[in-house]
Amino acid sequence: MKLSLASLASWALVGLSSFASAERMLYSDSLNPCQATNNFSATQFDVVLTPSNNSLSFSVVGVSTIQGNITIDLVVSAYGLQIYATTLDPCSLGFTGLCPMNEGQLNLPQSNVPIPASSLANVPGIAYTVPDLDAKVKVYFNSTTTGQSAACVEASLSNGKTVDQKAVAWALAVISGLALVASAITSGLGHSNTAAHVAANALALFGYFQAQAFIGMTAVSLPPVVASWTQNFQWSMGIIRVGFLQDIATWYQRSTGGKPSSVLSSLGTTSVEVQKRSMETVYKLMKRAAYQVHDSILRARSNAAGSNGQDTANTVIVRGIQRVGFRSGIEVTNIFLTGYIFFMIFVVAVVIGVLLFKLFCELLVKMGRMKGEKFQDFRNGWTTVLKGIMFRMVLIGFPQMVVLCFWEFTQNDSTAEMVLAVLTIFAMLSILAWASSKVIRLARRSISMHKNPAYILYSDPVSLNKWGFLYVQFKATAYYFIVPFLIYILAKGLFIALGQGAGTVQAIGLVVIEAVYLITICVLRPYMDKKTNGFNIAITVINFISAVFLLIFTGIFDQPGIVTGVMGVIFFVYNAVFSTVLLLIVLIASIIAVVAKNPDTRYQPMRDDRGSFIKSQSGLNHELDALGATARGESKHGWTGGKGARIEEDEDDSWSGGSSSNERQQQPFHGQQTAYGGPGGTARSPPAQSAMPAGQQQMQGPGYPPSRSEQTASPYEENRGYRGNGNAANPSPWQRGAGYE
Repeated sequence: MKLSLASLASWALVGLSSFASAERMLYSDSLNPCQATNNFSATQFDVVLTPSNNSLSFSVVGVSTIQGNITIDLVVSAYGLQIYATTLDPCSLGFTGLCPMNEGQLNLPQSNVPIPASSLANVPGIAYTVPDLDAKVKVYFNSTTTGQSAACVEASLSNGKTVDQKAVAWALAVISGLALVASAITSGLGHSNTAAHVAANALALFGYFQAQAFIGMTAVSLPPVVASWTQNFQWSMGIIRVGFLQDIATWYQRSTGGKPSSVLSSLGTTSVEVQKRSMETVYKLMKRAAYQVHDSILRARSNAAGSNGQDTANTVIVRGIQRVGFRSGIEVTNIFLTGYIFFMIFVVAVVIGVLLFKLFCELLVKMGRMKGEKFQDFRNGWTTVLKGIMFRMVLIGFPQMVVLCFWEFTQNDSTAEMVLAVLTIFAMLSILAWASSKVIRLARRSISMHKNPAYILYSDPVSLNKWGFLYVQFKATAYYFIVPFLIYILAKGLFIALGQGAGTVQAIGLVVIEAVYLITICVLRPYMDKKTNGFNIAITVINFISAVFLLIFTGIFDQPGIVTGVMGVIFFVYNAVFSTVLLLIVLIASIIAVVAKNPDTRYQPMRDDRGSFIKSQSGLNHELDALGATARGESKHGWTGGKGARIEEDEDDSWSGGSSSNERQQQPFHGQQTAYGGPGGTARSPPAQSAMPAGQQQMQGPGYPPSRSEQTASPYEENRGYRGNGNAANPSPWQRGAGYE
């Protein structure tokens, strides 16, 4: 029996020679059924062909219920194209044990069989080097009596080369993180324009990585190179394997009433099929029948077990999110908790980093190693900056948690994990909804008062630091675009999370969503300038093309197998090139932002005039800033960095964590030092009302800049809303904007 199966395996592997470093090899580690009614199954199947020593190593554990004489049809295909087929007669070839076949258990230990060098010489070198080789061997056992197939088994071939590389994943993660850090440092140094551009591009790049991860999480049967390529981006969804964290996740699930899966720990007795592309109609029917019977994405088909010669054979098929977890070495029931833990680690690490940076800056200032004005805005308002960073973390983790939390609703790994999923996703939805509505209210208020949404959005440093993550990447008139963006992410995440049983539905949904979003941003062009619009439109175009490719991978168009195989390679090539270009753009921009003395010169001023409204808490050091401050009624030393007057509505601060309304009402407007302050900002009493011009008497008092009548207001004042109305009982829009109602 050993010789017969060894000979059969050698025929299968050497058959690859017709279609056409480390040690070159071809191997298969799983034998999967390829027809609905099968009389042969394998728990373990490992075959390795090593051309350097002309040997074939194999081991098989399985069970057969086939009896009588058979013929064997052997078919080798590569990239969906049949490149070799032959029919073998075990009796004429002397395959003992297969002529005839007998019912019973097969248990063949590790064995080695020599292969003629002449047979291996015809195998082309590319078969051993191309990554993620999409080749497989199908073996049909046909009864000579009926002429029908009694069994069909399929073995995928691999050469050990893959584009799924940990080094690639780490490089992508590090560059993304450095870009975000560079934007934070640049902002702290006062280069707000550069910081906004670097941050916008870094977040867009991270979003592209998550879109690639979404493709890998679909339930579509992906070509091997596509599945491996998208696996490089699963770190952006928190799918990262760390041994002790897996132990913690398993313990937590078991202790909260869940039942951990044991697929990875039972690989010695379980054959796991990672769902791949299949062009055989009968195989599709088999998978459809399995769905109806088990109604589960993860399906186990068990043969009878016992000591009567039958084998305990399980075949587990993983697809979609479970496929991603299995390839990462994570048990199916640990996927949600793994992603959740890494999101929390990310948030905590950022908070600790901000605190350490604050302490480090203060220490350097006290030691005289750093000038006092360095990072002064951050040091004076670090708590507000930290709150804004926390909101940013929620936005970055939103796609990840939408998929994992809603997917957990379908898995119910344990009661506690369900509670975590519910609390997390609805808390994030509430936070982002509140923040978005806050931005829209502020912008509309600014339009009503100043005919320009940028004034309030950018003139209050507290609002800018806290809520700016939602709108700084957009032009001021597109302040609302964060809402369509969040809806876009939510819709994609819901299709990925809840559509794991229907890959075609997922693909169609993603195509529609990407098409609508692409049309929207092409028409509105909501980002801050042409470069940023081009950057994001290019990413959206690639995401739309990837969704179209995904739809093709479903086989909905019934295209030939070679078309699907070639398009899988094309998918990898264009995404690899595009990712490299994006990484270079973001990396170069980040380096220049940090090392250049004045990186803002690389970017054109914003057309929405946001720069003239942005206040510096550490002082105005440039002539244009000073001119803007004069127009606003502030002095050079007017902004103290403390809890000054705020432009936000008093009633909205319960969620923002700002000072109370009473506290702000008791504090004077910092512009009073401009109106009445002497040298060095020393305040002095305002002039008597009788001594003031008639046009200014209505606005006397601490905290009010000198007023002007509407008839003499300058065009600049009218455009900016700096005009008095001559009536103290009916304050002007400018007065209301400053909080003096």
